[in-house]
Amino acid sequence: MAKSAITIKDVAREANVSVATVSRALNGHDNVAEPVRKLVREVAKRLRYTPHAAARSLSSRSTQTLGVVLPDLYGEFFSELMRGIDGVATAHRWHLLVSSYHGDAEQRGAVLQAMRGRVDGVLVLSPYASDTDVLVEDLPVDIPCVLINTPLIDAARPVFSIDDHAGAMAMTSHLLASGYRHIAFIGGPDRNHDAQERLRGFRDAMAAFGEQAKAIELPGAFDEASGHQAGLALLALPQLPDAVFAANDMMALGCLYAFQQAGVQVPQKVALAGFDDIPLARFVHPSLTTMQVSIAGLGEQAMTHLLQLIQDPESMNAPGLTLVPSLVVRDSTTTRDPS
Repeated sequence: MAKSAITIKDVAREANVSVATVSRALNGHDNVAEPVRKLVREVAKRLRYTPHAAARSLSSRSTQTLGVVLPDLYGEFFSELMRGIDGVATAHRWHLLVSSYHGDAEQRGAVLQAMRGRVDGVLVLSPYASDTDVLVEDLPVDIPCVLINTPLIDAARPVFSIDDHAGAMAMTSHLLASGYRHIAFIGGPDRNHDAQERLRGFRDAMAAFGEQAKAIELPGAFDEASGHQAGLALLALPQLPDAVFAANDMMALGCLYAFQQAGVQVPQKVALAGFDDIPLARFVHPSLTTMQVSIAGLGEQAMTHLLQLIQDPESMNAPGLTLVPSLVVRDSTTTRDPS
């Protein structure tokens, strides 16, 4: 005969306290004396008691779980974003239900549908400029929702994002001011709003400088492989540009590898810059000049705001936040004589 599961009543009886006290102690409520809380946790651990999540959800009307919906889980950007999100969730004793929709709008809708009833709020990162109408239809209306890097203007749902246009203009202007005139830009995915804004910033800065500035634009996919491919394409040209500005650091690192394979020195022969300031950017050789974005900070602030919405529904109309990147100059660029 199978051994019956340990219940909250067994813990209460063993600790000689009420069931309500056990519940409060295990759920982190303040109105429990610390010695009692410690005793209850020790007993629960010894008996190997696991709270029944579904029953707790029914009694408290809270799942203590938050949904995180991302277009991908691979890469330094998403790793840093999740680090910030998870840090806030852990500090407040919330669990995370994380899912990727692999850039597919239909799958994103299915993921959001599957999370209904399982989470108390949701963070959604959807950077695709072409399907905002579909996104609005997919978003839950019965729980708080915070958007990240989404080109959706919706007062009911705060958006936390990066000023990609300003960041790209700042980097391009820095390269031009450093004496570089012939600059190649490695872009991101066509449908990606961040990529579109970074390309727009590059073009605006180049146009503002005047006819002396010459641009080359190459396609990219925000990954190392596409950066490497772009680097090979540049190496095949009759003449290399003065500088390369990749729309994110991962592509910049792929491009750097292509140059190193060919024996092309950075920055002596060609300068190289990226965007995002992922942790690896400062540890490669040469260290990468980039636009610094606090990716983990973006996740922290979005998650903090979501918890605020859950605790205070009246703050639903509180605005989101747009982070402005800052220029970080490292060894992959140098100052040239403009003459």
